[in-house]
Amino acid sequence: MDDVDRSPVPALAEEALLGLLFPFWQLVIGVVVLVVLLASVGRLARRGPSRMTTALLVTAAAIAGFAVLGVLLEG
Repeated sequence: MDDVDRSPVPALAEEALLGLLFPFWQLVIGVVVLVVLLASVGRLARRGPSRMTTALLVTAAAIAGFAVLGVLLEG
């Protein structure tokens, strides 16, 4: 018989590497989202107050929806 451990647990080195890379990718995604957000706000501001109001309402609804979704998926 083989006494080799064949557990599905990944090697510790793999976990450590992913642990180091994970915050970096969060930072990259955050920067991309911020750039897109600033570009869209600038474009909306040039279009006038009526569109800004609609955009703010849609954004508020999206934030509330993501918050509710996050709470529901967390538990």
